[in-house]
Amino acid sequence: MDALIIVESPAKARTIARYLGQGHAVKASVGHVKDLPPKRLGVDVEKDFEPEYVVIRGKKKVLDEIRSAAKKADRVLLAPDPDREGEAIAWHIAEELSKVNEHVYRVLFNEITKTAIQAAIAEPQELDRNKYDSQQARRILDRLVGYEISPLLWRKVRQGLSAGRVQSVAVRLVVDREDEIRAFEPVEFWVIQALLEAGEPPVLTTRLHAIDGDKARVPDGEAAARIVADLEAGEYRVARLEKKARSRRPAPPFTTSKMQQEAARKLRFTAKRTMRVAQKLYEGLDVGEEDPVGLITYMRTDSTRVSETALTAVREHIAEKYGADYLPEKPVRYAAKKGAQDAHEAIRPTSLERTPEALKRMLGRDELKLYTLIWKRFVASQMKPARYDQTTIDVSCGRYTLRATGSVPTFPGFTAVYTEGKDENGEDEDKEKKLPRVAEGDALKLEQVLSEQKFTQPPPRFLESSLVKELEEKGIGRPSTYAAILSTIQDKGYVEKRENRFHPTELGELVTELLVENFPLILDAKFTAGMEDRLDRIQEGEVDWLDMIREFYGPFHASVENAREHMRNVKREAEPTDVICDQCGKNMVLRWGKAGRFLACSGYPECRNTREVERGENGEVIARPPETTDEVCDKCGAPMTIKRGRFGRFLACTAYPECRNTRPVASKHPCPVQGCEGMLVERRTRRGRTFWGCSRYPDCDFATWETPVEEACPQCQGRYLLTRKSRGKQLKRCPACGWGDAPPKRRAKKKKDEDKQGTD
Repeated sequence: MDALIIVESPAKARTIARYLGQGHAVKASVGHVKDLPPKRLGVDVEKDFEPEYVVIRGKKKVLDEIRSAAKKADRVLLAPDPDREGEAIAWHIAEELSKVNEHVYRVLFNEITKTAIQAAIAEPQELDRNKYDSQQARRILDRLVGYEISPLLWRKVRQGLSAGRVQSVAVRLVVDREDEIRAFEPVEFWVIQALLEAGEPPVLTTRLHAIDGDKARVPDGEAAARIVADLEAGEYRVARLEKKARSRRPAPPFTTSKMQQEAARKLRFTAKRTMRVAQKLYEGLDVGEEDPVGLITYMRTDSTRVSETALTAVREHIAEKYGADYLPEKPVRYAAKKGAQDAHEAIRPTSLERTPEALKRMLGRDELKLYTLIWKRFVASQMKPARYDQTTIDVSCGRYTLRATGSVPTFPGFTAVYTEGKDENGEDEDKEKKLPRVAEGDALKLEQVLSEQKFTQPPPRFLESSLVKELEEKGIGRPSTYAAILSTIQDKGYVEKRENRFHPTELGELVTELLVENFPLILDAKFTAGMEDRLDRIQEGEVDWLDMIREFYGPFHASVENAREHMRNVKREAEPTDVICDQCGKNMVLRWGKAGRFLACSGYPECRNTREVERGENGEVIARPPETTDEVCDKCGAPMTIKRGRFGRFLACTAYPECRNTRPVASKHPCPVQGCEGMLVERRTRRGRTFWGCSRYPDCDFATWETPVEEACPQCQGRYLLTRKSRGKQLKRCPACGWGDAPPKRRAKKKKDEDKQGTD
């Protein structure tokens, strides 16, 4: 055998194997094969931070197969992804093969096409020690932070919590934004408009712009009423007319973070979903050609560079499809962002001939959506700017100046293909707005004066796209890690998404407060960004990785020792309240438990009464009224009440602690599986997502993400329908006969073990 080629994923292995002739074997490592041990630090701080790498559970068989194949090969070509993580995989495999094959090399390619693979194999390289050291330094840093801070949180707050060098800073961004929103005091202002006739349509809508030459400020209704009275009695004349030709350049081709942001804006994809789909497009799909083919270049990159071959191809496509008017004289070059790693190209299609239209029937829905976005963005990036005429009309009325602006496109340019989305619903300055034909000095007739009270708005909570943007701008993490960061902070229960925006949980705010107080440097965004910069410099060979770790660990470990002594012990805290225990009459205290804050009787252990808690409008502590039910405990006969736990609502016996019986909250809706006598009960996954499942689980495994509602089916008169939202619409279907506009959305089988019995 001439060569053994080792890649990360089976999908990539299958694609590459079909490109190569006999004499080549391709095997997949299925990700990392070695890592620090999962249940201990694995870094010997006494021996200059010597890492202990162990074979990952389940990977021994994979390594044995690779080792066996390497013995028969003339040479081994390590071809994991061309980034730091890929380099670490390559080094760990090389170490395992050192005794069975001396001819081990590294091959790099930016796209999985036949030409790129053959070119890479023809020019094998040495492994990059600097890139490996950079990944190793990051891994050790993260392990030191996580393994030294997390046990403190277990001891002081609750078991199972975690802290991370990057994730904790990301949570702080969400918490700080929430603090800004709470502290924000809205300021009243008034918007005044005058609708004017110019002799021909349309009506000219002007807005108060200046008073006596200074910027107009209308602070209250009294001032607004005076101005409205003046404007209603005044005469109007065009004071200034200005036309300017403007242009707007296209956005660069996608980097990883920009792709995540735009997929969130336009496709409603999470960063995790975007990267999962992009991985498929990169590794290779069957699109009706002789072999599966990679449809896009490598999707983890912060470079906007494009190869000369790709530039030539896209320019030919633009000239042929849109004409010479849309093609710039020279290829468009985009400046690299400060600190960007330029090892890979921007994300682009591997071939302009594979248009989204040509692949429409061959790709899955998500794959087609993301590929279309990438394809259009890349083509648009090499087109001429859009041009438009912007007109500004200033109208005078005594001491008041009113202004109207409008834009009229004169040449679509790149917008014929693609326009970048926006995070917030602000007014688009380039939005087309028609204005009547007027000239300076023209008199105008007043039709109506409008005044509207408004208030300044607090900064918005983060969307998926705006949080990724914030992480990128502050230099926190790297684009390849954003998807994992956003998933982790939700999985850990530190933030949650409501109406597509990130809200900190009570737990997230508490942990952030403790960490900022005890580890201000670790929680500082600038410090974290500086660490990322040093990791980049390690990769460039400018900084020694051990020097960086040594410099970091001394002050960090000292702060850990200090926190062991001085960090608040939330578990032991009992904050007095004015709430009176309804069982013994003593005051209740606020404590912290597994499900968050709760009220407990100060007479514990004689009185074990607890109540759920909520905050009033002014932040005061209020005992949440118990949710009564008609349910009776099947063990002692006492009434059951609804309580909330880590996995959502559940029924609990009111005779607690004498009777500790609990059971899921059952709906009034029978399980739709024919012959089953169970009822649908509300449950939650360990990640906090609500679903409905049969009360007879595991005997009946029916489960759905859809919510049952009391509404008769118009077709079979069934007692209820299942509903869910999709793109803002409420979709309904009948679980009995299948009527409706919402196809079944069952929980995936592979999640059954994770989610089963997800109630208290």
